[in-house]
Amino acid sequence: MFQDKATKLKNYQDGLPLTDNNTVTKVKLPLKQVAQKVFRVEVKKQINTTFFDCCSGIGSAHLAFKNLNCKCVGYSEIDKKAEETYKLFFGNSIKNYGDLINIDTNKLVNFDVLLAGFPCQSFSIVGKRKGLEDDRSQVIYGLANIIQNKKPKAFLLENVKGLVSIQNGIVLEKIVLLLKNCGYKVFYKVLNSIDYGIPQARERIYFIGIRNDLYKKEFKFPTFLNKKPCLKDFLIDNNEKFILTGSLYQTFLKYLENKYNKGKYNINDLIAQNYLVMDTRQSDLRLYDNKIPTLRTGRQGILYIKNFQIRKISALEALLLQGFDLVMAQNAQNNFTQTRLLSQAGNAMTVNVMQVIGKHLLDYLS
Repeated sequence: MFQDKATKLKNYQDGLPLTDNNTVTKVKLPLKQVAQKVFRVEVKKQINTTFFDCCSGIGSAHLAFKNLNCKCVGYSEIDKKAEETYKLFFGNSIKNYGDLINIDTNKLVNFDVLLAGFPCQSFSIVGKRKGLEDDRSQVIYGLANIIQNKKPKAFLLENVKGLVSIQNGIVLEKIVLLLKNCGYKVFYKVLNSIDYGIPQARERIYFIGIRNDLYKKEFKFPTFLNKKPCLKDFLIDNNEKFILTGSLYQTFLKYLENKYNKGKYNINDLIAQNYLVMDTRQSDLRLYDNKIPTLRTGRQGILYIKNFQIRKISALEALLLQGFDLVMAQNAQNNFTQTRLLSQAGNAMTVNVMQVIGKHLLDYLS
């Protein structure tokens, strides 16, 4: 006989399994589920379209343009752990040119498109917002040097939304002018990942540069997709180690009783809401329906409800929520630690957004 709802709630609170006869059901992850079924981009066959992947991280931009049938001719990444994940995803045959500030552009092969998610800490609202005064922001000058010397047909850059408002927009104006002076028409827009097949509230600014001699008309960024993604298609990791139990569960109960949350929430009501997302990164609990808040490097504390249990988001799920496919996410989770991958996923670009912008860019250049 199956357990009723009240029994399941009591068993979870008592630390007992939720399956009948106190047995635990193992569910194998469905290999053909997840992001690919909710996000499709019609791709024209690209002939010899090449790209260079700057500030590559674990390769979200690479994956986006690989999905568009383009070829990577090299990448630049200084984080050795990110490089290990990149090689796991794409192999060892592609050269890492290291710190882009020190790249000798004469030794780079020519390429059609430059991609980069340049460092965002100096522009983020969670950072000190030093703008171009921060050493990390100097990477934009290294990118400009490569763009000016290699003269690719176009570039696609990504950064945090906070770049728009820092120093009342002065930093943004300086970056746009810098890129324009390299010989490009520059366009930018803030887009949200949730509008492009990923149930993550992640706003980022995207820059498109079209080389002056190839400019035909204003570049139009893609409009949002009509179909909203379903969060449960991404939260599919059934490993028991991500269930909040024991002292972690008790800590959560105490969190609900702090001065910001006391009297606002009933644990039984929370647990009864399947796929409810709970953000505990600040003192006050924040709830989300059918979406998660922005994944960030070092951001822990995103929990969700599934089958009357509180679960932590796993690295596999975090990668899916950035648009990586299931096989890649499983492979990464089997080879690297949760802490490392959660940080890398938070630092990545959303594959889906880069891919749909990339398609518009390639159509423009064709």
